[in-house]
Amino acid sequence: MKHQNNQKTTITYRSGNESLLDDIQALWEGLNRHHRDAAVNFKAHYESNTFAMRKKNLLTKAKNGQLRIEIAVDQKTARNVGYCISRVEFSGDAEMESLYVQDDYRGLGLGTTLLGNAIAWMDEMGAHTKSVSVAVGNEQAFRFYERFGFYPRKTVLEQIK
Repeated sequence: MKHQNNQKTTITYRSGNESLLDDIQALWEGLNRHHRDAAVNFKAHYESNTFAMRKKNLLTKAKNGQLRIEIAVDQKTARNVGYCISRVEFSGDAEMESLYVQDDYRGLGLGTTLLGNAIAWMDEMGAHTKSVSVAVGNEQAFRFYERFGFYPRKTVLEQIK
């Protein structure tokens, strides 16, 4: 069922650190499927990527600074319907690591709220450089990120193994 703006969908947000990672597993798996389906050259990466692998990667990154996770929760169903992971390294470099909103909750402003809150947190943490990586095949996300001042700066090529 698609949630429309005129329906009474009440979303609340909760945030914390890496201790919330397990709460977003199902949503992260949805994002990974989205990337796999859109992938041009790295389908095998997304097919073999597991939440346990991503969690380990994020926990390693958290050691170099602070990690913030925010989860959007539908109050009627008590389901987690979106999330954003951001981090700020001790160096002041910040990255929006992961953002996902379930298909049937898109268009309600959840992504805008999640990213806006992440940017505000990065600013509070003294971030001097903020970045986001967008997977090839997901270029339609550029328009969303441009609304927040993120623009393509460079293209990184990676060897397929």
